[in-house]
Formats: sequence, C-alpha cells, structure tokens
Amino acid sequence: MALGRADHLPGRNADHAIGELEAQITTEGLRGRPAPPHGSDDQEDGDGKRRVRSTKRRQDAPDLPRLPVDNRTVGRTYEGHAGMVFRPSMFLTLTLGSYGRVHSDGTPVDPDSYDYRRAAWDAVHFPRLLDRFWQNLRRAVGWNVQYAGAVEPQRRLAPHAHFAMRGTIPRTLVRQVAAATYHQVWWPPVDQLVYEPGRAPQWDADAGGYTDPDSGELLPSWDDALDLVDADPDATPVHVVRFGSQVDAKGVLAGTKDADRCVGYITKYLTKQAADCHDVTAGRQRAHLERLWQELRHTPCSERCANWLLYGIQPKKARTGLKPGNCKNKVHKRETLGIGGRRVLISRQWSGKTLSDHRADRKEWVKALLGVTTDADTAPTGSDTVRHAWELAKPTDPDVPPLGHRVLRAISERIQWRARLDAARRAAVPPDVSATDCTTTGSGEV
Repeated sequence: MALGRADHLPGRNADHAIGELEAQITTEGLRGRPAPPHGSDDQEDGDGKRRVRSTKRRQDAPDLPRLPVDNRTVGRTYEGHAGMVFRPSMFLTLTLGSYGRVHSDGTPVDPDSYDYRRAAWDAVHFPRLLDRFWQNLRRAVGWNVQYAGAVEPQRRLAPHAHFAMRGTIPRTLVRQVAAATYHQVWWPPVDQLVYEPGRAPQWDADAGGYTDPDSGELLPSWDDALDLVDADPDATPVHVVRFGSQVDAKGVLAGTKDADRCVGYITKYLTKQAADCHDVTAGRQRAHLERLWQELRHTPCSERCANWLLYGIQPKKARTGLKPGNCKNKVHKRETLGIGGRRVLISRQWSGKTLSDHRADRKEWVKALLGVTTDADTAPTGSDTVRHAWELAKPTDPDVPPLGHRVLRAISERIQWRARLDAARRAAVPPDVSATDCTTTGSGEV
C-alpha cells in the first residue's frame, strides 16, 4: 500500500492494514502504543472486558514500607567539616540470579543442569522487573528517585544493569527493595511443547485461524486460553522473575575520581551493541551462546509472538504468515540474546530540564560545533532585510513538486546535514583521545 493512498481503500481494508502496521511496530520492541487506540485494540479481549489480576503481594516476598512520594528528585544533604554541604549520589548494579555454577569465562560447569529455560524467560522480562524496582524504591523512600543507566550482558550472557542515582539511600533498604521486587507473567501454561518447529500449525483461511497439522482442528484462541487461566482458582503465573542476591550500591561524590569512573563506565555502553560487550572465542563459549539463543528463539516474548503456536495456542490477533522461531522481536536475535528493548535507561526528570530545554541545548551545541553564529531565530529583522513572504503551500499549487520528490529532497538535506556534522565532530576531537576514556567523559557530576 502506497503512503498517502489509504483514503482510497475501503474502510475495512484500511482498518486491517493499520492494525497490521501497529502490530509490527509493537513487535519490533516499541514500548507503549505506536498510536492512539484503533478500533478495539484498547480492549484486552473481544468482549470489551479488561482482565484484572490481583495486586496482593506474594507470600514468599517480604513486605516493603510504603510512603507518599514527595515532589522532589534529589536526596538529602550532609554537612561536613567547616560547614561544607555535600549531596552525594549512588552507583547501583542490579543482577539476575544464578542458573547454575559457571567457570571464570561465564560458561556453565555442567551445561546439562544449567537452567537455560529460566535464563531465557528472565532475559525477556528483565525490563519489566527494572520498572517494578524503581516503582517500589520510590514508594519505599518517599521521593521521586531519578536515575540514568545502561543494560549489558554479563560474561554468562545474563543481562544486568548499572545505574547512577541522584541522592543516596541506605544500602540495607536498597537490598531490601531488590529482594522484594518481582514480576509475575500471567500467560497460558507453557510446561511443554505441543508441536515441534518443523511441523508447526498452519494458517487455514476457511477455518479462520491456525489448525492442527494432523487433525485440522482449530487451535484455541488467545482469549480462550486466558479464560481457562481465569477460571482455574489454583492457577499460578507461568514465570516469576526476580533479582539475584548480588546488589552492589556505593556512594559517589561529584568531582571525584570515582564519579568520573562511574560516568565513564555507564556512558561507554551508549555506543556499543549487546554483542560487543563480550568476546566469544572458545568452543564452550560458542556452545553456551548457541544453547541460550536456541532457547530464546522459541520462548514467547509477548501475547502476539508466533512461538505460542508451538504450545498449541493462537497468538493474540493471529494473522497469516506467523512462523515459530522467526518472531521479529529483537529479544530473539542472536546478537541481542534477550536484550531487545532500550539499553539506555534514563528517568524523565534525571536532568531537571524539559524537552524544550534539551532541544535548545542540542541546537546550541550544533551551532557551536559548526561555527554558526546566526540562524532563523537570531537573524536581524527589519523592512530592509525582509525579502520573502511566506505562505502555506497547497497540493494543487502548480509550483509544488510531487510528494515523492519532496520526501527525497528532505532525505538528501538530512544526509548533507549529518555529513557536515560528522565532519565537524571529527575535526573537533584529537585523534589520540579515546571517546570512551573515563578521564574525558565529563565534569564528574553523577
């Protein structure tokens, strides 16, 4: 379907095309909705009823203090010698639990007993666990904790996260919150595979869905499978992801070497891919990566994942063309190994600036780098300098180029701007200075 021609399609076809596009965007890892709810997409099932789970805490999770969250984003201050006032920050590392003993290179001592299944499920749902941690921490301390950090794989290929936090919190409380944080996955049972990837259910247009390859019977829909879970009073979540016991938290003062080291440690991952964070050279390292990837490849990542067909269930809003083991979500890719979402995590009020402030800062940075002193906002005005009169163009105006030409011209201008900016950046950085050197990462403020 060509862009700009959706108004020529019948209403039903346009709705179907928009729905498929939104599903593909969501599957690629975009968090939140790609657009306002379209049709019945804002409903959890076809009856318009929203499925609600109990928010009662698990019996095996310790309780946490819950305080009203004040409208402040910095921690307390401390007074030192001679009346000096300090407001330290913290450097925090959160890690998942163990799946079995490993060697110094991160490979399992006993690959057969290593829990690859739990490792894959934990990696897929690690972002939701992090979101839950910050929610619990803010409620426990009573102020809006701000953070900036990055997610990377460990040597054993499990994800963990490093964060710089504004303000300090008692280490005991941080560990208590991490131990009490969990995320429950309420999906249909996934105890064992029903079909092998080589003989997965196929789409049957006459039946209106995916059918059993032998009997031709239509598979249960996603809503039907969830109805069975809701009707079972003894149902339990298919997976519960938690942090491990290793929680590293240390205080950091701005302007110190520790602050520079922490900032450099976090920012070096801004330009690295997940696959660049570890070297796979030995044979057992490649075998470990291969087994984890094969597990991730067939682990369901969302309600719409094609891998649900292997468990005898049609994915939510199933459509033709789904192939188990070939879901387009990034968590299934070999180079990401479950780290498919955002790798750089920054809270909304971390910098204390609005989006307009950030745009203005970026604009001034580009002007300074390119050596530009004036622009449309700072150019002199007056009757002698005004040479043009501007008005909105209409598609019917004879001097307006076709849409395709305008899009290509805009792309060409962007490419030229990017080339000029890259050239200016290369000229501004000495060749013997590393971009990831901790001593050149900033002022030291965390």
